[in-house]
Amino acid sequence: MSGFDLLIRGGLLVDGTGRPGRPADVGVAAGRLTVLTPGEAPRTGAAEVIDARGRVVAPGFVDVHTHSDGVTLLGPSGGRSALVRASVLQGVTTEICGNCGSSLFPAAPERLAAMRAETRITFGGDVGAYADFAGFAAAQAEVPRANHLASLVGHGTLRAGVLGPVDRPARPDELHTMCALLDASLAQGAAGLSTGLIYTPGSYAGTDEVVALAAVAARHGKPYVTHLRDEMSRVEEALEEAIEISRRSGAALHVSHHKTAGRYAWGRTEQTLPRIAALRAEGMDVTCDVYPYTAGSTALAAMLPPWANDGGVGALTGRLGDPSQRDRMRRAIAEGVPGWENTVGNGGWDRISVACAPRHPQAEGRTIADLAASAGADPLDTVAELLLAEAGEVTIISHSMVEEDVRRVLAAPYAMIGSDGVPKPGGRPHPRWAGTFPRVLGRYVRELGLLRLEEAVHKMTGMAAARFGLTGRGVVRDGAHADLVVFDYATVADRATFTEPLLPPDGIDAVVAAGEVVVRDGEETGARPGRVLAL
Repeated sequence: MSGFDLLIRGGLLVDGTGRPGRPADVGVAAGRLTVLTPGEAPRTGAAEVIDARGRVVAPGFVDVHTHSDGVTLLGPSGGRSALVRASVLQGVTTEICGNCGSSLFPAAPERLAAMRAETRITFGGDVGAYADFAGFAAAQAEVPRANHLASLVGHGTLRAGVLGPVDRPARPDELHTMCALLDASLAQGAAGLSTGLIYTPGSYAGTDEVVALAAVAARHGKPYVTHLRDEMSRVEEALEEAIEISRRSGAALHVSHHKTAGRYAWGRTEQTLPRIAALRAEGMDVTCDVYPYTAGSTALAAMLPPWANDGGVGALTGRLGDPSQRDRMRRAIAEGVPGWENTVGNGGWDRISVACAPRHPQAEGRTIADLAASAGADPLDTVAELLLAEAGEVTIISHSMVEEDVRRVLAAPYAMIGSDGVPKPGGRPHPRWAGTFPRVLGRYVRELGLLRLEEAVHKMTGMAAARFGLTGRGVVRDGAHADLVVFDYATVADRATFTEPLLPPDGIDAVVAAGEVVVRDGEETGARPGRVLAL
């Protein structure tokens, strides 16, 4: 029992399977785990010993829904340091990016330059665009990281990388190219296919197009992961479309950040969750993820009707400068557009606050309604002027959900945890990027008793790893990868707020990735053993 690189002694092991916690020591050698009965290992049998008495030892958390594709590629001058730290400080050892139809790959060669220009808007800096997963992985490997990264293939990126940001059906030859690009990236190790069917250009696609692409994912045994076409008044219809795509393609279905948002959809988890449960009982492979907040975050441009974004950022800003086009947008929000989610129409500008506007920091933290009232302007005109001044680069926070729905999804036995974090430099990002996992453990497990500790850890680890094919991760057992988190169940809690969104949590004592201690006593050690995972 000697020769361990690291020994974690005296903790309560919650192993990620959902089974009851038990006292155990955990040894690490050459990046792999050995589970020991208390006292089995000699006290001198490790190069380093962590005293975990009074602490929980669990697998490192798997954040199944992030938008962290580009943050490490920005470099220190891009303001990335605090953003990169936030994830690992809350115990996350694997991030899954490429969600909501947006990834940094793939694209046809002739579209790469245009794609790079678009990613500057999305990620707040020059992070590049890549022909395939291999190119993306190679770029990420050049930048040392503390935790691991896996990526889905974004359908919106596929579309933009072949058709461009245009509102029309894909021609058969274009769909064939999209399928070939997807097939190549999945073969290289991408984790699955994602869609964001409220976002352009993904929203321009019909169901048949998505079925064809999901069938490619099915052939690789990888999931179809979807931000539904509507999470508001038409959420049940949108869920049925996702079910149809899964059934026709043969791909397993994973519903991203499941919610029923906007005043016309509050309470509809009482319909959507039983529908998912019934499908599972029938044998369908369907799961979802959730973040523990009643507010979401996205781009301000997504508050506008889909046709406004047809042609990309340049076309959008051209329309925003045209008073007649602004009037058309105003009417679309007031009256609705068939097939469009219409966040503002379902809630109001008073529920939309500015998270990041790099050239207008004085707007950050204020609602659009408040900004408009202060200027004596119509809210749509305020939005248009802000987007024009920022070249389209504005993110927002949407306070669109109710707590009862969040709790129902959290409690669903097939729901795992994802932050939906958007680590973009500047402004006031959503606190979920720094607080999601400790918030679940502190608020919803310890304080409210909504979940058992072992159940919550399973959602954060073993369940997530199984869904996304993270073999040997998400569980603590002999031979598993040495990704671990040690936390104090009595004190673990999120501290991040909407005004101070990157405050690190309390109670996360140590984080281990690939057998190296990357967080000790709540502080980064500087170790960078993380890598891009090919699945």
